[in-house]
Amino acid sequence: MNESTTNPSTDPARAGGFLGAVERIGNRIPDPAMLFVALLFVVWVLSWLLSYVDFSVIDPRTGSPIVIVNQLSGAAITTFFSSLVTNFSGFGPVGTVLVAMLGIGVAEHTGFINTGLRALLGVTPKSLLTPMVIFVGIVSHSAVDAGYVLVIPLGGLIFYVAGRHPLAGIAAAFAGVSGGFSANPAPSSLDPLLQSLTQVGAQILDPSIEINPLNNYFFTAVSSLLIVVLGWWITDRVVEPRLLGTQVDGKLDNLPTMDPLEPHERKGLWAAMLVMVLGMALVVVTALPADSAWRNAEGVITNFNSPIMRSIVTLIFLLFLVPGIVYGLVAGTLRSSKDMIAGMTKAMESMAYYLVIMFFIAQFVYAFNVSNLGALMALEGAEALKAMALPWYVTIVGIVLLTGFVNIFVGSASGKWGLLAPIFVPMLMTLGISPDLTQAAYRVGDSSTNIITPLMPYFPLVVIYCQRYVKGTGIGTLAAMMLPYSITFLVAWTAFLLLYTFSGLPLGILSSYTYPAG
Repeated sequence: MNESTTNPSTDPARAGGFLGAVERIGNRIPDPAMLFVALLFVVWVLSWLLSYVDFSVIDPRTGSPIVIVNQLSGAAITTFFSSLVTNFSGFGPVGTVLVAMLGIGVAEHTGFINTGLRALLGVTPKSLLTPMVIFVGIVSHSAVDAGYVLVIPLGGLIFYVAGRHPLAGIAAAFAGVSGGFSANPAPSSLDPLLQSLTQVGAQILDPSIEINPLNNYFFTAVSSLLIVVLGWWITDRVVEPRLLGTQVDGKLDNLPTMDPLEPHERKGLWAAMLVMVLGMALVVVTALPADSAWRNAEGVITNFNSPIMRSIVTLIFLLFLVPGIVYGLVAGTLRSSKDMIAGMTKAMESMAYYLVIMFFIAQFVYAFNVSNLGALMALEGAEALKAMALPWYVTIVGIVLLTGFVNIFVGSASGKWGLLAPIFVPMLMTLGISPDLTQAAYRVGDSSTNIITPLMPYFPLVVIYCQRYVKGTGIGTLAAMMLPYSITFLVAWTAFLLLYTFSGLPLGILSSYTYPAG
């Protein structure tokens, strides 16, 4: 791998052009923690100013005109102060990352992950590393947010060990995990979540209509191939060449090398993998019965409220903790329980900066949500699109673009669709467009811009992953690195959706393109 001493900020190959400008401007943005402090003040001031404005757009959650809540009022300030701790402690990404990292920390400390990567690279052609990383990132959606805490950092490790630039591996994994969020060859918990919101929107116009949870499955399955191919080309032809002059100057003392496996490592790896496979098999076998305790009250296993989906982080924790311990005992790298705790402690030490950022992000997200500013932005955009009365195919493109724009400010896929579905779905039904096609357009726009918004809770975490290898990595570095993926995915995926629609192939199970269905 090229380990030149070129500084990212002065490398002429990277400083020029549009991406260079994005990087320079982005890296001038304050530290992510202070950025969210500034955004919090912006939300407070805007909510105060707009609270005196009467809006005519109807909030689908209340059935009344949307109202901006002044966050500088006495009641709002005291509520903010009283909820400061719970805003942070109850912020979803915090617990997800920390609990998963405890198990991963043990697996790293004992050498299980390092040995596994070296074995994997020994059987995977170097030319296929990129599509493999992207595809694994796409498949990780079935495990909710597992990709952010597992696949993305491993993407960097895999590329580094293979002699390629680690930031390119992180970019490829991030593109698969987040940019291709709605592309998956396997059903995921996102399918029934979005379907339920689509059905609520459709029943505003047609109370008897029912939407299948896998109404976009065929389209999203085929889309996974599109994302892999596009991501592969962008990584190898655009992103990695641009990174070749960037020095890898992070703390690399504990990263694996490509040394051949020693006998004790092979023995430990086989034992750990056997335990991991048995553990996964146990979960599958116990989840198969219709009355399994892993299922929800209706017997559904893929719903967000099913015990197995709510246990994904715990399962990831155990999936690495137990095999990591077994590897350490068999390979001789784990001599006492102190070594296990040391691995967990080291993992938590690496998360200190992440926790600081998450504290401020949690406060911003709270204020942004309760002020209704995000809802106003989404609803006003939807009303403007409706007023244009465009042809159906232009309307579909408009929904993709509007969703992508709103996604930069409102990260939650379910939160955005909860606001937009009651407007988009019945609006397009009156134009003869089915709820299934409307939902597919939303998913394309929602996925494509995930990877370029610093307001996405996991974005700062990916910056931290990059800083492990290149200390000078900033928001601008990551945004410039991911922008080619975002633009390409947005344009190509939208075009693919239109071509798919014209082909007449089914979007999913019991789906249609037109309303009434036909």
